[in-house]
Amino acid sequence: MPLSGALLSVTLAAGGAAWTEADPAASGVEPAPLRAVEAQVRSGVLVKLTGLLVARHGALVFERYFGEAGPDTLLDTRSATKTLTGYLVGAAIDRKLLPGVGARVTPYFKERRPFANPDPRKDRVTVEDLLTMSSLLECDDWNEFSRGNEERMYLVEDWPRFFLDLPIRGFPSFATRPADSKYGRSFSYCTAGVSTLGFLLERVVQVSLDRFAEQALFAQLGIDRVQWARSPQGTVQTGGGLRLRGRDLLALAQLALDHGAWRGARVLDPEWVATSTRPHAQIDEQTEYGYLWWLKDLPWRDRKVQVVFMSGNGGNKIGFVPELDVAFAITSNNFGAKGMHEQTERVLVQSVLAAIRP
Repeated sequence: MPLSGALLSVTLAAGGAAWTEADPAASGVEPAPLRAVEAQVRSGVLVKLTGLLVARHGALVFERYFGEAGPDTLLDTRSATKTLTGYLVGAAIDRKLLPGVGARVTPYFKERRPFANPDPRKDRVTVEDLLTMSSLLECDDWNEFSRGNEERMYLVEDWPRFFLDLPIRGFPSFATRPADSKYGRSFSYCTAGVSTLGFLLERVVQVSLDRFAEQALFAQLGIDRVQWARSPQGTVQTGGGLRLRGRDLLALAQLALDHGAWRGARVLDPEWVATSTRPHAQIDEQTEYGYLWWLKDLPWRDRKVQVVFMSGNGGNKIGFVPELDVAFAITSNNFGAKGMHEQTERVLVQSVLAAIRP
């Protein structure tokens, strides 16, 4: 049910993560810029938007769904859910199941040796390289000619072998080498690496990864309905495709905003959340990358604020603004369309951020 303008101050336990609802105005939120989204969807200015949810100071202040979507719809946010893989890495480290982000990847896949395109640098690829999409393997989903493009991975059965068989990247004159890059890493968007990280996690936690995710994360947030995509070998796809309800997506953003706590209870190590959500690689002049989190400064009133978010095909963006104590979930099925991310960013700036009072 969409929020009314009244102060409700009730906890909703049904339908996934429990949220307290609050009146937008009482939370320092102007409802008009948010309600304008509904008119823009009706007029066709905004296309294929499926949901807009906003929380301020830990309470749900705005919730709308569009098209055939509703509160109980499992929303397809594509690669936005890559970020949850980082949550699970942190949970595994916290439980002493994984020694840390410096752990090297290839020892967990000894049975797949020898790898094609042998090179000693493959054995130096770490978990952190996969979290920051900065390994030296030639893998670039933004380049249709890349040997590691995810569309090629989907055609084979063994995804970790696909990734580990890739050659080492070259750095032509127009590309910045890691040593010359900010943070010492050269970013290259690589779903195959994140998918391989899922296989590695399943080995270290020694249960199916969906069960580990339920125990370590979802159950503690009250998330009781999920739909995973799976690899041909049956392991859940940690490179994206996990479907969740809008309130549950918002809860995952709020979890990071609250330093790994949900309703006062510790779920993730706060140090892990802090490390994950600060920059480790630079994508372009406007955008940086954490541990599977995007970071970007966007305009708010007369200055800019840092926005930390998950991002997925279709224009999906789920994230938070630490300085403003705001979490948001903007979902869209505008898959593969030109301008899909620009449309969502306009909603984020012109509606969500514009609604927030100091």
